[in-house]
Amino acid sequence: MILLDGHTLTLDQLAAIAYSGADVGIAPAAAARVRRARAVVDRHASGTAAVYGINTGFGSLSEIAIPRDKLDALQVNLLRSHASGVGEPLSVPAVRASMALRANVLAKGFSGIRLETLEALVAALNRRVHPRVPSRGSVGASGDLAPLSHLALVLIGEGEAIADDGSTISGAEALRRAGLTPVALAAKEGLALINGTQPSAALLGLAVVAAERLADAADVAAALSIDALRGSMRPFDARIHEARGFDGQARSAARIRALLEGSAINASHANCGKVQDAYSLRCAAQVHGAARDGIAFARRAAETEANAGTDNPMVFAGDDPGGDTGDIVSGGNFHGAPVAQAADLLAISVTHLATISERRTDRMMNPALSELPPFLTRESGLHSGFMMAQVASAALTSELKTLAHPASVDTIPTSASREDHVSMSMGAALKASRAVELAARVLAIEVLCACQAIDLLAPLTTSAPLARAHANVRAHVPALGDDRPPAPDIEQIAALITQGALGAADA
Repeated sequence: MILLDGHTLTLDQLAAIAYSGADVGIAPAAAARVRRARAVVDRHASGTAAVYGINTGFGSLSEIAIPRDKLDALQVNLLRSHASGVGEPLSVPAVRASMALRANVLAKGFSGIRLETLEALVAALNRRVHPRVPSRGSVGASGDLAPLSHLALVLIGEGEAIADDGSTISGAEALRRAGLTPVALAAKEGLALINGTQPSAALLGLAVVAAERLADAADVAAALSIDALRGSMRPFDARIHEARGFDGQARSAARIRALLEGSAINASHANCGKVQDAYSLRCAAQVHGAARDGIAFARRAAETEANAGTDNPMVFAGDDPGGDTGDIVSGGNFHGAPVAQAADLLAISVTHLATISERRTDRMMNPALSELPPFLTRESGLHSGFMMAQVASAALTSELKTLAHPASVDTIPTSASREDHVSMSMGAALKASRAVELAARVLAIEVLCACQAIDLLAPLTTSAPLARAHANVRAHVPALGDDRPPAPDIEQIAALITQGALGAADA
């Protein structure tokens, strides 16, 4: 069980919750903080002073006072009115990650939620109650209000959920099947459930984990292609990369160098007289390294946000168990700018992995550049080989360039201009997630082509690490003889890449 304490959740743990169904619980210290913060909320809810989110309206309606006997209804109305999402639903892993992140933020003790409501959210996650959350409709301030409202509605027995068979059922039915009862919200609890960036941050966090696997696979793909195209190892000399000083570049160079070490193909052209390779080979470490550094930035942002207090208002209870001295302070931690910028950089980073990969694939198609059979087939003309696989790579790469356009620089005022600068973090995170999916397929096409080229260079053999990668590919996809549809092969290798099974060839 992964204990949520609001401070130590990692992206690897988040991925385990999202994809492997790992159970979660609330750390005892976090439960104590939640109780103290709730005491502060109860004190303010019983008073007459206006406190945003407890006895006022929301957004530009925050000056409207709400009678004490309607405070619970205010929270239910908030969820209903803000559930305005549209479009295809988020995947179940993304929903699970969103639920886990929201629970982790609540466990920090700044939200003022009741412990039993937080426990209901955790129970729903553990019993696989997965709200149906439309993917569009959030501008990332005041957080991802629409997606989180769809998520929270299920906890009160409303909204829609995704059944185990993929069908849509009512939130009430989902709770019934799981043996859970709907939550009756108290003061501030609706706001506590929806005020934050968790769907954006969930998409970013899962995309970061996948992008790190892409970066590892990209080094393997590049090494295979360099060998297939009989490129030089000299550009990966450690002295070159130490002279520049970028961590990601040095790491990719070291990996590509280690992957190529001992290749008989490489040794066969040691004295060929060729002076320099094309940039897509010679500069692989520089481009992959820049992508690695961008992904590392996105990881730091995602892990920080995963453990961040993103509520408004925030409840500061201190050590007072009775809530007599705590404060409730309005601020803007819900603004998704850090998530949006990190997601934009992530999309740019994986796009660079794809654009240089596609160039290496293209070189393998052209016999004037590769000294290999046209389109990597022995009977070109009768067979088209990998001709259209490279076309698919070009199409995906072009789409990736559009996804790399930043969303975080856009803003449209909302809520009668009370919320006059917004982050677009959800749009940025959705783009980053899509970019990772497409880049995996661009890399898969390169891997397929490079492995075919290695086959065509027999009896010369590649290095031991690349032979392992080649064998892994061939365990799932046979060498291409007669033409066959390449689409299933591409998906097979893309799955290996996203699962992390191809990037560890040098381990």
